Amino acid sequence: MSRRVVVLAFVVVALVVSPIGVAVATPAGGAVVGNETADEPRPDGPHVAAVYPNPLAEEDAGEYVVLAFPEATNLTGWTLSDGETNVSLPNTTIEDRIAVTATPNVTTNLTTASIVGVNESVSLANGGDEVTLRDEERVVDEMAYEDAPEAERYNRTADGWTWEHLGATNFSAVRTGPATVRAFVLPDAPAVPIDVLESADRRILLGGYTFSSERAATALERAAERGVDVRILVDDAPVGGMTTRQAKLLNRLTSAGVAVEVIGGKRARYDYHHPKYAVVDDRALVMTENWKPSGTGGRSSRGWGAVVRGGETAPGLAEVFRADIGWRDTVSWSTYRANETFETEPAANGSYPTNFEPKEIEAQGVQLLTAPDNAERVLVDRIDRANESVEIVQASIGSRRQPLLEAAVRAAERGVDVRILLSSVWYSEEENSALADWLNRKAEAENLTLDAKVADPGDRFEKIHAKGVIIDREMAVVGSLNWNNNSADQNREVAVVLEGKEAGEYYGKIFEADWEGGDGGPGIGDNSPLPVGIVAAVVGVVALAVVVARRIEFE
Repeated sequence: MSRRVVVLAFVVVALVVSPIGVAVATPAGGAVVGNETADEPRPDGPHVAAVYPNPLAEEDAGEYVVLAFPEATNLTGWTLSDGETNVSLPNTTIEDRIAVTATPNVTTNLTTASIVGVNESVSLANGGDEVTLRDEERVVDEMAYEDAPEAERYNRTADGWTWEHLGATNFSAVRTGPATVRAFVLPDAPAVPIDVLESADRRILLGGYTFSSERAATALERAAERGVDVRILVDDAPVGGMTTRQAKLLNRLTSAGVAVEVIGGKRARYDYHHPKYAVVDDRALVMTENWKPSGTGGRSSRGWGAVVRGGETAPGLAEVFRADIGWRDTVSWSTYRANETFETEPAANGSYPTNFEPKEIEAQGVQLLTAPDNAERVLVDRIDRANESVEIVQASIGSRRQPLLEAAVRAAERGVDVRILLSSVWYSEEENSALADWLNRKAEAENLTLDAKVADPGDRFEKIHAKGVIIDREMAVVGSLNWNNNSADQNREVAVVLEGKEAGEYYGKIFEADWEGGDGGPGIGDNSPLPVGIVAAVVGVVALAVVVARRIEFE
């Protein structure tokens, strides 16, 4: 939008205190309305706190400037300037945050700052502008911005100015005390997530990227029939499009009384709603795998999962769900499906052995992470504090300059043993092999304690889809966060850090088996009292039986 012609004088017509907004309670750190946090670090004196130049509305209705007055200040003689025109502030005393706007009725739904209405727009140009706050002739504060993205607010933070989607959350990474965890992996234990859904008494809040699992849908229908409050939130535009299988299942669930919402559209706060979780009563189920046959169905992917009981993990994750389902970028499934077409895609139907059984473990602590709010920063810090080992499993890594990968390389530079396992699936094998080769050459040239490779699944799974980290064999990270900047900075992602040796050892055994690769792997013998030689023989027989069974079925 080009700069509009503005009238030379502005008249303040209203001062309205707005109680309305999109308030999101964070487990720690105050409420969030859009991106304005109650405990946000601020300058000591009056200042420009935020600008919202490019609303999703005709003629940019709703654009505003937020001014902060930390102490009681009489605004007589104060002005706000866009470089061409001065806006006189009201002749009153303020100790608050005010939003100066020409469309107060629109802006009241976009911020909890007190609304100052003026008879002309503040005229924030989408292509860039300057804003100056003055007391008489004295410049109190000034700021400038360049191209303004749609529906994003430019916020002052402790680290400088940053663009953020209006309505985006600012959750803290909350750590709670000891908790009981049911640790499991896929495709070995597909019954775990279904059993969790089947056991619900009061509520199921299910967040996903996609949803096309027949077994999960049946479990949700049964829950709704017995009076459980069942709600689902899925992404509106997954890569490749939403499938006809998913559409049919969501139609079925809606008919069964399940509340299904779709997140995205032109007001989207996130590029993708990519988490894989469920809050079931007072438990939090967090996974690396999608709610589909290849993931939770156990038909294809190597994935990690955890069911956390106790502490604040489930309440915190419920807050994330409510924040994501409760804003203006979500619509009901019935509204969404009316104007959409769907893609046909065959469901995965592989069959894989159970090498690793689920296990009840005690975590010394659990930390709930979300992206883009806090996950990357917290994980970089944890990797930077590793002392002995960092073991990483990822479907792929976005680039050599990805901050999490850089943290892993730093760990190797100080002598920490770092191993990185990547997927060998056909669509990422070439780039993953190239990255592994580069890392290994770097390690050799710089004498780093680092090793990288692509996985050899054998008959244990089809492809790696897990996004996991094990640090010092004393903690494990399980969740949806891919190691690329889009996932960390633009997507909604959810992960948990499970602290304690039991978590490190459980997922460490899976990592070790997948690192060694080949048919069967050492997993079968992990809990076996049989001698190693006999276990090896059993592994070979099981692998042969699986191969023969598949050949017969194929023929």
